[in-house]
Amino acid sequence: MNDLIDLSKGEIKIFSENGANQVEVILQDDSIWLSAEKIGQLFDNKDRSTIQRHIKNIYDDDELEESSTCAFFAQVQKEGTRTVSRKIPYYNLDVILAVGYRVSSKIATQFRKWATSVLHQYIIDGYVINEKQIKQEHQKLLALQTMTASLAENLNSEKLENFTDIKKAVNFLKDFSNGLILLDDFDHGSLDKKGKTEISAEKISEQEYLEVINAMKPAFESDVFGVPKDSGFSSAVNNIYQTFDGKELYPTLEEKAAMLLYSITKDHCFHDGNKRIAASCFLYFMQKNNMLYVNGKKRIDDNTLFAITLFIAESKAEDMEMFRQIIISILNRNLK
Repeated sequence: MNDLIDLSKGEIKIFSENGANQVEVILQDDSIWLSAEKIGQLFDNKDRSTIQRHIKNIYDDDELEESSTCAFFAQVQKEGTRTVSRKIPYYNLDVILAVGYRVSSKIATQFRKWATSVLHQYIIDGYVINEKQIKQEHQKLLALQTMTASLAENLNSEKLENFTDIKKAVNFLKDFSNGLILLDDFDHGSLDKKGKTEISAEKISEQEYLEVINAMKPAFESDVFGVPKDSGFSSAVNNIYQTFDGKELYPTLEEKAAMLLYSITKDHCFHDGNKRIAASCFLYFMQKNNMLYVNGKKRIDDNTLFAITLFIAESKAEDMEMFRQIIISILNRNLK
């Protein structure tokens, strides 16, 4: 027989033969389920032993396969002072009808018509609900697929330096897929496009960032760490303050921070250390604008920042907006 299943999560429907002999049936897993006792009640109150004999013959004759038509349901009941849990076999619609045609073909035919109608509506209702959920999850799944593909590329090209790096990236994906990094506007299935902190940002100059980067150099054995390739870094740190027609293109602190991290990482502004520098500048911007901590807790933890920076570095250009929105969503969620 099949493993133990929880039929308590199923939907209850009442079948009544001409307004009499009402029987509760359980709808679950696109079928109808009844115990041998309930099947007997359905078909002119036949006793359970008679029903069990018919079921045994059905299986012995290979008319139906037991493993796919029978499942156990845990039933807890009081017996005196003891609480006893018993596993009760329940049978699906195929078995119910097979027994019915043996003992009462008239009721079996009536029940089949009723069950077909009920199951049809049950499946339609389930489809409508599932379709809505799929639409809600669609953008989240696309983001997850992109990041998973990026992780695979890094593993294949050995760009992750050690097992700890791999674990950090995998844990971030696990958190994202489990809904721990959820989207604020979940009902609409969309990532946040706008931040929540719409105040004037502390403007940090390119030179100030370079001083932060220079302070990092002793920790890295590289002659070219933090050496700019071109003017890309200058553009990255200044573009977040851009305006158009008198209005800021990135009006919130979250939007500025997200664009700063993405631009420095993706533009590969330095000969070495791009990801480390991007993450450090991002954190420096957050700190200078009093948005790094909320109630003593970081708005973005180290593992998440590591993974996001890695994924951005290996992403495609067309994924920019998605990653920007992911960062904004994480910061918005951790604002409370």
